[in-house]
Parts: sequence; structure tokens; C-alpha cells
Amino acid sequence: MSFADPSAEDLYENAPCGYLSTAPDGRIVRVNETFLRWTGFNRENLVNVRRFQDLLSPGGRIYHETHYAPLLRMQGSVREIAMDIVTADRQRLPVLVNSVLVTDEAGEPQLVRTTVLDVRERRAYERELRLARDRERAARRALERRHEQTSAISHTLQQSLLADEPPRDERFNVAALYHPAVSQLEVGGDWHDAFALPNGRVGVVVGDVVGRGLMAATAMGQLRSAVRALAVTGVGPLEVVRYLDTFVEQVPTARFATLVYAEVEPDSGAVTLSVAGHLPPVVVSAGGEPQLFMGARSTPLGIEVDAMPRMEDTLHLPPGGQLVLYTDGLVERRGESIDVGLDRLLAAVAREATPEALALALDDGRQGDDDVCVLVFSRRVAR
Repeated sequence: MSFADPSAEDLYENAPCGYLSTAPDGRIVRVNETFLRWTGFNRENLVNVRRFQDLLSPGGRIYHETHYAPLLRMQGSVREIAMDIVTADRQRLPVLVNSVLVTDEAGEPQLVRTTVLDVRERRAYERELRLARDRERAARRALERRHEQTSAISHTLQQSLLADEPPRDERFNVAALYHPAVSQLEVGGDWHDAFALPNGRVGVVVGDVVGRGLMAATAMGQLRSAVRALAVTGVGPLEVVRYLDTFVEQVPTARFATLVYAEVEPDSGAVTLSVAGHLPPVVVSAGGEPQLFMGARSTPLGIEVDAMPRMEDTLHLPPGGQLVLYTDGLVERRGESIDVGLDRLLAAVAREATPEALALALDDGRQGDDDVCVLVFSRRVAR
């Protein structure tokens, strides 16, 4: 991009907001002085060297993969997305991001134009926004109290689907927990499941259907059954998730659902898994520090993005190791960065990785507005 008018160039470079232009894969091709000044980077360290998503915090990169990039590709633009940029001196800069996708005549992506707003000075606005959200939630809860009969049906359906006992074996232990949101009468679409497979492996899954109430609970039940039906064929996690993409085309209420599906070989500890738009599992090696497993990531179910194809990865769970799957209600808090919740989860897992202990440690006395679902697969030490 070039400007014939020097004043236009100056307006671009010293605008009160950051401007970036990136290639469809996120590679930065142009950036203005305002963005460089805020972040402390030199132009030569960014242009044609770094991708926009590389500048984000870990939670921001997850959000970029699972929400920002798919929405931009589907809608052509995203508005007012809150993210944290990691500056050159490793500080976090809270920003609001607006992006527009530029395509050619054939509809193929050519460029992404992004505006970045520094929100460090907007705390008063954020407080007002939180108060407005609190008032809106209070009004919504008052309305939801009129739907107790439907809520009771939803609860009964969900509890019946979550009532199956996990497989029991001297080589491993599976423990799971589901806590409905205390501030909502209608259940959500969170679920967990664990089951033995004909090939000797153990399938474990945690998922989250968008929405609440009877429709979400019904869609959750259909997805849960579909996972089991596909898993017993022996196709493995990658193909299970691919088949689920086709399945949700027939069940629109299940579209955009997220899940982690893993198959564990109890004797060797090999874990094969695929993550569809879900928060990353936590892996604990015996006596080691808990780590977020960032592999095998792709988009929520029913969303196809060429740059983020379905993936499968394998990790090793040693004797005494644990695999922790969970839904966002365990870590997300209103007005708080997802990175804070993930750090809190890792600290809690390091102390005691049982579903009950994690739910208690991360509850912090709040009135939860989302369901909490946790599953912990523990490989036992041979005696």
C-alpha cells in the first residue's frame, strides 16, 4: 500500500489506533508506527517475519484458532474481539481487534486488514459494560424462572445420559464430575463419557454443545451417542471427528459444538486424540509439572477452514500420569482473560488432580453462570 498524499501517509502511520495488514495465513505485510510504538517492536522484526497470531498470548492464540479465524473466513469480518498482545518486553497489552477479509473476484482470501485499539485507558467503560451485563443477566434469570417445567425435563435428560459408570480396571482409573450452573435453571450441553473399546483401548470424551435448555441437552445426547457409535468401529479419533462434521449437518443444534476425544492404550500409556475447537487438555507426568497439550487442534464441529484441517496427535502417559479434560465453565470468568483461568487450572492440577478437588479449587465462591464438566484419566502404577 502506498499513499500519493504525504498527509495521508502520516495519518496512517500516526493514527490513534494500530493498523496491520496481513496475508491470509496471518503473516504481517504492513504495520503502522502507532502499533510499533505500543508494542516496542521494530518494523523489520515484524513485516514478512511474524504472523499476527504469534504476537498473541497463549489464550489469544487458542481463541484465534477456534473462533477468530473461522468467523473471519465465514463472515468476512470480526468486530470488537478482546485479546492480549505480548509486547517486545514480554508485557501484555489488552486490545480490541477489528478485522476485515479482502477477497478477489473469485472470493479467494487475499489480505486481512486489522485495526487494533489500546483499551488500557477504557477501564471505566469496561466497568459500565460489566454492570450492564450484570443487569442483563439478572433480567434474563428472572425470565428463566418462568420455564421451570422445561428445565426439569432438561435436567432429567442430561443426568440420565451422564449416569453411566466409567470402565473399571486395575491398570487405570476414570473419574468424572458434572456441576450444573447454579445461576441458571436450564442445563447446558456439557458432557463427559468414558467407555471400553473392542480393540482394548479406552475412549474418553468431554464436549460442549452451544446453547442451553432442552434443545442443547437433546443435541448433547445425540452427539454423545454418535461418538460412541463411531468409536467402536476402530477408526480412531481423527476419523471420529471427521464423521461428526458430517453428522452435525443433519443435527443443526449440534453445529459449533466443541470436544476433545481421546483413545488410551492402558498397557503402553499411548494416548491418541483430536481436539475440535475445545480448550487444551492438561497432561501430568508422574511427579512432573502439569502442561497444556496444544497439539491436534482444529475448529469446532461443522466448521471447515482449509488452514486448520482436522488433526490427530499422540502423547505418552506414563504410570502415575494423568489426562485432564474439562469444559470452559471450569476456567472462564466474566471480565477475566482466559490465560488467568488456565494458569489457575494448572496450579490446581499440581496440587490434586481429582474432578472434585479441581471444581472446588476453581470455584472461588462465585455464582457460576456456566456448567462445569471434568474428566480425569489416571494411569495406575503397577504394584
